[in-house]
Amino acid sequence: MQLHHIEAFLAVAEELHFGRAAERLHVAQPPLSRTIKQLERDLGAHLFERTTRSVRLTSAGEALLDPARQALESCRAARRAVQSAGRGETGRVRMGFAGPSSHLLVGQLGRLVRERLPGIELSLQSTTYAAEGLRSVMDGSLDLAIVRWTVEPPAIAHRIVTVEHYVLVVPKGHRLAGRNLVSMAECRDEAFVALPADPGSSLRDAFTRAAHDAGYPPNIVQTAPDSWTVMALVAAGVGITFTVDVAVVNVTQDGITVVPLKEGRTPTYSRLAWRKGDTNPALHEVLGASEEALPTPDLPNGVH
Repeated sequence: MQLHHIEAFLAVAEELHFGRAAERLHVAQPPLSRTIKQLERDLGAHLFERTTRSVRLTSAGEALLDPARQALESCRAARRAVQSAGRGETGRVRMGFAGPSSHLLVGQLGRLVRERLPGIELSLQSTTYAAEGLRSVMDGSLDLAIVRWTVEPPAIAHRIVTVEHYVLVVPKGHRLAGRNLVSMAECRDEAFVALPADPGSSLRDAFTRAAHDAGYPPNIVQTAPDSWTVMALVAAGVGITFTVDVAVVNVTQDGITVVPLKEGRTPTYSRLAWRKGDTNPALHEVLGASEEALPTPDLPNGVH
């Protein structure tokens, strides 16, 4: 049984007239009669009682009526789903991010996608650090990621969504608390709390690079899986931490003080990144929404 068999059967069953059914299907009556006879042979049963004056459904035809309608509607629903996906009206976009610095961005984008693109599922994956996120975008296991980098990777399209500055976070009462500006050189003897080296946090990389540029390997006494835990450890006096100002804004934690960092006067940037040439229509709809939800901030000349 094929789709054209079902369409022919339903047209005759609903019109109870081969001529009108043929007109409805925009075919000649003889091919329609042959299609019905072929269907009856395939099913091994007569579906219609025909006389010169009337056409009636047999009991077998009555039994086929509801399943045929359901089958036809399923085919139409499948066609609509494919067409909607092709237009970007439905689909799934997988997005990776990590840390409180990204949560506000993700919330803003998620809200707009829900309002404007209800047929698209924005599937979120947290604790996706920069290197891991970029690998996942490039290998196709993620469609989008919010990341930082110092060297632009190949095959990645991107747009800056946040301007950030590196800062120190210290316990209240710490010797550096209240300072207007501190350099990494002054932190040579400090104990640090940091994100893990794996799976590739750009913030951890920036921290160790800044310490080495100041002439020492940092004394990391404790690692933590996320910025919330890092801040709690700092508040408890375990050590100080190197982070970005946006991360601190989005963490509620008593007992800590933010200190501007000399090495943070040059800004760093969070970017929305995706594969160049990705043809997923749903992704392009989400990228369009991101232009409004996460607009590109004002940037210095030459930064893009």
